[in-house]
Parts: sequence; structure tokens; C-alpha cells
Amino acid sequence: MGGKLFRNFSFLSATLSFFLLVGIFAILFTYAQEAMHEFGFDFLFNETWEADEDDEGGIFGGYVPIIGTLLSTLIAMAIAVPLAMGIAIFLTEIASDAIGKPVSIAIELLAAIPSIIYGMWGLFYFAPIVQSVIGGNGVGLLTAGIVLAIMIIPFMAAISRDAMNTTPLVLKESAYAMGATKFEVIKDVIMPYAKGGIIGSIILALGRALGETMAVAFLIGSVMSIPGSITDPTTSIPVLLANNFAEAQDLEMSSMYFLALILFVVSFFIISIAKFYFLGRKEK
Repeated sequence: MGGKLFRNFSFLSATLSFFLLVGIFAILFTYAQEAMHEFGFDFLFNETWEADEDDEGGIFGGYVPIIGTLLSTLIAMAIAVPLAMGIAIFLTEIASDAIGKPVSIAIELLAAIPSIIYGMWGLFYFAPIVQSVIGGNGVGLLTAGIVLAIMIIPFMAAISRDAMNTTPLVLKESAYAMGATKFEVIKDVIMPYAKGGIIGSIILALGRALGETMAVAFLIGSVMSIPGSITDPTTSIPVLLANNFAEAQDLEMSSMYFLALILFVVSFFIISIAKFYFLGRKEK
């Protein structure tokens, strides 16, 4: 009886998740119809976002926020992945308990900090450092990408650490007995064994990076232009939606739903491709 009840509950939960996904897509698709009929595929390549004075029409394009979203996410992942893996390896294989436990707690506390605090810290403290070291006005694509990386590192590091800790002790001891160095044990035993959890942490961090709003809104500049350099301001889909949604009407509102639909589809396909590609390679 208990087993059947648990099985039915699990099936219901999985089915509910699927229908939620389909429902969100259907709602976004429905409200984006006006913009889709008005602009079509040109919406993806138009850099203009300008409403008429009567707020009933205008010319809207998603090229700039799409590029800004992808570039800021790419910068964040390029920084976060190696740092998070280094932190996880240090905590599981190198650090003593006296050091590892406090650092682990600190990593978990970093994951609990609200994103708006990261945004305020980045704007008032980190942006001036970027400006003095690299140039620009401090607010732009690079600053947003770095702070976004700092935000996702704790998630990736904590999940990867837990995955590495599941490696059976007998496998590591066997490798050491055969003369393997610590580096070889990490590379040839721990990393392959924990690959599923590590890939999962990267995918979860990628999903958060694509959809992050508040911290990026403080730091990316919210300028509707393609950045000429990595320090230039631009905008992203979540930031554009957060800044303009309250005042939008009619065609602009539909265009925002169109942008939200694009972000939904892009996130779904990027994460799906990453999941099936990397997990497929893991099983070989």
C-alpha cells in the first residue's frame, strides 16, 4: 500500500512539472502573438526598442538584450566553472577539517545572499575597481559578468563538493596503493566518478545565470546598444523586462512577452543540449 501510494505521488509530481512547463510556454506564446505577427523573425535582429508617444505602437527588437544575455552568461560561466571546481577539489581532497569546514560554511552562506545585495555591492564597491583597473565607466558587460560569476560559484562549488564526496574511499585508496599521485587520483578517479553531479551543478548555475535580474540590473548599464568592447554598457532580457514592464502597454507589452518566450526557449534548449550531450558522454 505504501509503495503504491509513493509511486502514484511521484508520478503526479513528475506530471505536474511537465504540465507547468507546457503551461508557461502556452501563456508566453499566447501573449506574444501580437508582436510575433507585427515583427516576425525580424524581431530577433532589430536593435531598436522605441515606443510611440501614445504607447500604442512603436518599433521593438530583441537583438540587443538577447546578445547581452548570452555574453554576460558566457563571461560568468567562463570565470565560475574553473573557480568552482578548484574550490570543490580543495574542500574534498586538500583542506584539513579545521580549514575545510569553515570554508564550506562560508560557501553555503554566500549562496544564501540575496541577489540585490550582490548588485549593490557590485555597483558601489566593485565597479570602481573595474573602472580603475580595466577602464570604462565601471558599469557594463564585464562587471555584470564578474558579479554574476561570484553569485553562481557557491551553488556550483557546493553541489560539486557533495558529488566528489560520494567517491568510495576504496577507489581512492586503491589508486594510491598503485602509486598514483593526488593529482592523478583527482583527475582519473574522483572527477570521472563525480561527473554526473558536476555536470548537474554547471547546468543549474547556467540556468540561474541566464535568468538573473536584480544584480545584473544594477551593473550592466541598461543601455539599448550592442557593446563595442567588454567594458561597455548594454542590457539583457531579464533587465529589460524588469525595467519596462510596469509602463508597457499593447504592442510593447506583447513584445516583452515575446522576449520572455525567447529567453524561455533559449534557456530550455541550452540546458537540454548541455544535459544530453554531457550526460551522454558520461555514460560512454
